[in-house]
Amino acid sequence: MASFNALVMKRLGVYCSGGDAPGMNAAIRAVVRTAIVNKLEVVGFVGGYSGIHDNKHLSLDLRSVANIIQRGGSILKAGRSPEFMQAEGRKKAADNIKANGIDALVCIGGDGSFTGAHTLWNEHKIPVVGVPGTIDNDILGSDDTIGFDTAVNTALDAIDRIRDTAASHDRLFIVEVMGRDSGFIAIAAGVAGGAEDIFIPEHPFQLEKTIEIIKRGMARGKTSSILVTAEGQKPGRAYDLAEAIRKHAGLQAKVCILGHIQRGGSPTANDRILASRMGMTAVQLLLNGSCDIMVGSQGESLVMIGFADALKSKKQVNQPLIELAQVLSN
Repeated sequence: MASFNALVMKRLGVYCSGGDAPGMNAAIRAVVRTAIVNKLEVVGFVGGYSGIHDNKHLSLDLRSVANIIQRGGSILKAGRSPEFMQAEGRKKAADNIKANGIDALVCIGGDGSFTGAHTLWNEHKIPVVGVPGTIDNDILGSDDTIGFDTAVNTALDAIDRIRDTAASHDRLFIVEVMGRDSGFIAIAAGVAGGAEDIFIPEHPFQLEKTIEIIKRGMARGKTSSILVTAEGQKPGRAYDLAEAIRKHAGLQAKVCILGHIQRGGSPTANDRILASRMGMTAVQLLLNGSCDIMVGSQGESLVMIGFADALKSKKQVNQPLIELAQVLSN
């Protein structure tokens, strides 16, 4: 955690970076309203770090954020910036921030976004507070991230619907959810959806065990099964699993890849409330002179976590949840 002279703060910037997540608009709304209550002007950069680099911005007032709390996506867009990866690109971005009279920033995004925010402070002393917005829920130090609850419920709804047709046609389905490096969505949706087995990056894949689970169910009269997998390093992992099961057990599996449907849609009540609390807290932390930190959730409380601590390693799915999934698969 670092500090700066917040007494000079008159103008606040906000941006969304990385992939979009349901609830980002609720966070933007909270940032803007909290800032205005505290006599700050607010500027929104459009398109994340690309918007800062290209100086694409707009003024935000109370009217700008009316009627957006229920909307998915981000009114400020989101994305990644190759230019910002380079030192000269970051300098240009910092120059634009200063030229627009912006004294501090709120960054809504994931670990890549926070890496950029941490670098802005280290290289150019631009104060930033992060709000974790990512459906992956993989930010170390925070129990939950904005968008995760919505993504899980979207996946769960799909699993419930697929189970209906699986039961009607006596089929084995593999449902692929997002999660290239983390299995939080897969494990949560899989446990809640009653999946027979769940494949996540944090836990070794055991084909023989999966086939045994399926055949054990068939032996007691079960005619359909649902497997849930995180996408892994590339979308389409479910097809590889289906082929492996066909080859080793002679079972035909249908594949359903949910893909980016999990990022869209209206945020759940939990995500709206979490985003609103985190957005307000981010502004309050800046007003208190704190920066180079993110807002995290731990239990019912919101906490401050230094970017350096949040970025030092990947958050892992907790072992008790993996054990629960294994017990319930029997």
